[in-house]
Amino acid sequence: MLRTVDGQTGKARFMTQATTIHNSATTATFKSLKCKECGAEYELKASNVCELCFGPLEVLYDYSALRRTVTREKIQAGPNSIWRYRPFLPVATDNVIDVGTGMTPLVRSHRLARRLGLNKLYIKNDAVNMPTLSFKDRVVSVALTRARELGFTTVSCASTGNLANSTAAIAAHAGLDCCVFIPADLEAGKILGSLIYSPTLMAVKGNYDQVNRLCSEVANTHGWGFVNINLRPYYSEGSKTLGFEVAEQLGWQLPDHIVAPLASGSLFTKIHKGFQEFVEVGLVEGKNVRFSGAQAEGCSPIAEAFKQDRDFIKPVKPNTIAKSIAIGNPADGIYAVEIAKKTGGNIESVNDAEIIEGIKLLAETEGIFTETAGGTTVAVLKKLVEAGKIDPDETTVVYITGNGLKTQEAVQGYIGEPLTIDAKLDSFERALERSRTLDRLEWQQVLV
Repeated sequence: MLRTVDGQTGKARFMTQATTIHNSATTATFKSLKCKECGAEYELKASNVCELCFGPLEVLYDYSALRRTVTREKIQAGPNSIWRYRPFLPVATDNVIDVGTGMTPLVRSHRLARRLGLNKLYIKNDAVNMPTLSFKDRVVSVALTRARELGFTTVSCASTGNLANSTAAIAAHAGLDCCVFIPADLEAGKILGSLIYSPTLMAVKGNYDQVNRLCSEVANTHGWGFVNINLRPYYSEGSKTLGFEVAEQLGWQLPDHIVAPLASGSLFTKIHKGFQEFVEVGLVEGKNVRFSGAQAEGCSPIAEAFKQDRDFIKPVKPNTIAKSIAIGNPADGIYAVEIAKKTGGNIESVNDAEIIEGIKLLAETEGIFTETAGGTTVAVLKKLVEAGKIDPDETTVVYITGNGLKTQEAVQGYIGEPLTIDAKLDSFERALERSRTLDRLEWQQVLV
């Protein structure tokens, strides 16, 4: 039975009450919201929790219609952005918010692959995603397009940094009022990366989970469109595009193994959903893709649940430099554990020192500067290879989800200093010899 979720009323200066725009007269292929636990269906409004069992809601599509209408050729003829996959995204309009998000490089790794002993390693590089250099631009583009359809004029989010950047930037582009919430101790680059777009920025004294609880209260009180709360079913669908793009970029084939960072677990589950949808509508051949996840030891509730074979997540208090994935009570954590188990993957964690080494390793081998989430993912990739949990001949894709310019503090003090010289040739020659001597000593230490 289709159930109706009550709309929310607003009373702040930002707010104009949201009204549903029905999709019956459009080319939309999404049908309803469906509870992942009990299967109850709901109207396509701003709601993320089942009224019957409190399970999470996700978008249900008409796959029969997709099979009839979507082809590889139509996708390839579409825009060079996530919106080439619009039939698979939960928006009812063709007037989408397109700021060039998506279609980031899938880089064939050579030097990192050799260093690790892998033969078919690819890097999905969302460190260069537009407009704010993280994968969050994907989910926000979808969420704000849907928010506008639903009549919201004020949008918001609870964020560990990247989501706040994306929400502020894309809201500015779309002409939407924006108020975003972050933990007060975030990296300076991420704070600046939100403020430049002139949102109202609330820095909360507390960790992300405390920020998220506050935002749930604000959403209920003010009726704003929170991209990762009441708009979460639509928002999370944007992550599927990371699965779609990889399949297309591999020549309409699925990889054998993926390694991705885990925060809430949503990205992990939606990449999996993206692969499954392409199989469902006949765009790629089905196969088992192993899913492995990466967490920081200072915030690894999903990794701990996987290792202890638990069917529940035990919340933790975050304490790690990897702040962008430091979610102590991950909403989709148990679903990530289920996917890793059923696909034959793994979920591992690494310490802060290993995260820094992961950032440096990716930079010095492939010329990609990633933030701490990417350092975590590369470090876990290395750990899995050393443990014999990745076949060297598997086509493996590692997801890099954010740019290192946002978290420069993490590597300060670990990457050396410039050689200061006089503007004279002999000063340069002495410095060059010193640098070569240091390089030889470092390689000797590595070999030992």
